[in-house]
Amino acid sequence: MVNQDDAIVTVWSDIGCPWATLALQTLSARAGERGVTLLVDHRAFPLELFNERPTPKAIIDMEVTAIAGLRPELGWQDWSGPESEYPVSTTPAMAAVQAAKDPSVGGLPASDQLDAALRRAYYEQSQCISVHARILRVAQTCPLVAVSALDAALQRGAGLADVFSQWGMARDLPVQGSPHFFVGGRYAEHNPGVTYHWTAPPGTGFPRLDEYDPAWADEVLDLIETSQVHGTTK
Repeated sequence: MVNQDDAIVTVWSDIGCPWATLALQTLSARAGERGVTLLVDHRAFPLELFNERPTPKAIIDMEVTAIAGLRPELGWQDWSGPESEYPVSTTPAMAAVQAAKDPSVGGLPASDQLDAALRRAYYEQSQCISVHARILRVAQTCPLVAVSALDAALQRGAGLADVFSQWGMARDLPVQGSPHFFVGGRYAEHNPGVTYHWTAPPGTGFPRLDEYDPAWADEVLDLIETSQVHGTTK
């Protein structure tokens, strides 16, 4: 469930989850400000498999609006591509992130870089990250990713089995949802920093982001820095 290296953040999430993307962008930005080397081990929490349906665009649109309205610095935009190109599935993108962990593609640093780039493509550029060619196009913007090796790996089906395996693990383990962050056995938090509620059940109500406290990112980075200094692993 958790990477055994205490200097690595494990996060269970879906690329199509705005809350997960908010958290990851917050953590990455704060790490950059503090000069902390951040390494993230991404695990798939595929909402479409849990819910047995595509994640409804209407719900994602409302969550994006609620988050971006409070955090405009994220650079998110309303979906501006054709409705016919809206990504009905994020499983292919999550499979690519898993496949990128292979050392021949780039390992964990490449996987994290690709995950961030795919999220930018979706939330900022309205790209259809369900399509193989689009995923590779996004990968070409990632210096750490060996794109030809990623292409070959995906054609062999690499990454997809990992998504399904992690889906099964998440059902049996105490993973509360997307996102759920872990740092070894010292930190575990679902949707950190967020206080929100729906004004009525999805479909009739709206999500209201009451407060977002990014201080959680410093708590995580403090743990990582301590582990990096002492070389702690479990």
